[in-house]
Amino acid sequence: MNKYLLTEEESERLLFRTAATSDFGPWLAFHKDPRTSAHWIMEPMLPEDSCREWFDAQSYRYENDLGGMNALVDKSTGRLIGFCGLLVQTVDQKTELEIGYSILPEYWGQGYATEAAIKCRDYAFEHYNTESIISIISLTNKASETVALKNGMKISAVTSYKGNRVNIFRINRDEWKMCTSIKIE
Repeated sequence: MNKYLLTEEESERLLFRTAATSDFGPWLAFHKDPRTSAHWIMEPMLPEDSCREWFDAQSYRYENDLGGMNALVDKSTGRLIGFCGLLVQTVDQKTELEIGYSILPEYWGQGYATEAAIKCRDYAFEHYNTESIISIISLTNKASETVALKNGMKISAVTSYKGNRVNIFRINRDEWKMCTSIKIE
C-alpha cells in the first residue's frame, strides 16, 4: 500500500480516491484543452497519448510508494473534478514531498484546488515526520501560484525542473502550525 495516498479521505466538498480506468474519459478533456499545458514545456503529443502517459505515471507512483495524484470527486454530483496528491519528487538533488494539483478547466476558479491542496498539506504534516512540503510551479502559472499562497506557502527557490523554470513554494512544519492555529481561533 502506498503510504502517501489519501485514499478514502475527504474535504468539505471532495472525496479522495485512487485514479481508476473509468477516469480516463473525463480526464482526457484536461489533456485536450491547450490552456492546461500553456505553462509547461514538454514534448508535443496527441491528447490521448498524453493522458495515457499521465495514467501510466500515476500507476508507477502507486506501485513504488512514490505518492501519486488522488482523484477528486465532487460529493454532491459524483463527478471527477481533477486530481491532487502528495508526490515524492527529486528537485536539485534533494528528495522532497510535493503537493501537486490539476483541476479540469470547467471547475477552475471555484476553490477546488485550494481545498484539495490544504487537505493534502494537513494530511502530510499530521501523518508524516516531514519538516516541509513543496509545490513546484511554473514561473508563469499565476493560478497555481495563488493556490500555493492560500496553502500558506512562500517561494523558497527558483530552479529548473524537467526543462522548465519553476518556483519552489514551501511551507515548513512551524508555519503550518501557525496556519492551523489561526484557523481554529
